[in-house]
Amino acid sequence: MNRSSSYICVTLLGLLILLSGCHRSSFPTPAIPSADTNSASVQATSGIPVYQRKEKVTTPEAAMELLLEGNQRFKSGTVLNKDISITRRTDLLRNGQHPFAVIVSCSDSRVPPEMLFDQALGDLFVIRVAGNVITPVELGSVEYAVEHLKVPLVVVLGHESCGAVTAAVEGGETKGSISAVIAKIIPSVIQAKSENLAGNPLIEQCVNLNIQSSVQDLKKSPILKEALEKKQLQIIGSKYDLDEGGVAILS
Repeated sequence: MNRSSSYICVTLLGLLILLSGCHRSSFPTPAIPSADTNSASVQATSGIPVYQRKEKVTTPEAAMELLLEGNQRFKSGTVLNKDISITRRTDLLRNGQHPFAVIVSCSDSRVPPEMLFDQALGDLFVIRVAGNVITPVELGSVEYAVEHLKVPLVVVLGHESCGAVTAAVEGGETKGSISAVIAKIIPSVIQAKSENLAGNPLIEQCVNLNIQSSVQDLKKSPILKEALEKKQLQIIGSKYDLDEGGVAILS
């Protein structure tokens, strides 16, 4: 090998060593977080406590207290961390769910029950439907939760400026199956209009009456009526304030 070839080889070798060193120092391998981030590590990292509750809540009073406390945290912006680790998910799979409340809420994207009550996996049995109306399908889901999961509290959750209620008040043509939702709300519209209301007060009164109507529809169920008579269940209506974030109990 002549002097020129040797010089080229040495130069290339030096360049490779230099590039290798730059790669190691300039581009460190990022740490990959564990898929199983448990509640202890979440709290240690963020400093915010992880939400915890009794595994089984058996009284309507205790269930209501959990909901109201959670809503207060949501409203004040002090929500707790949630354990969504694979450990928690596996526990729910193996040991089953024990929700402490059924929430029948409007489907409105601004009214997510788990968030506004600051609850976690396995805490709420949620049924969402436009206008928070009760048909045999929704009723069957509630009956399942009460009879088989022994849930002690059912909450009908409506909200201000409900689009389904507004559509029922304004009238006009409805296409497809939307008319089935509107038909459930119309009795509340008729009752509110008899009170000589107009504009936003009319709509909000319709929202209130529609919530109460759904509560009464639930109470007609023989399964739920039996649980009510045994004091094992409470059914209430509530209304969510979209901008303030609070939930008010109506009945």
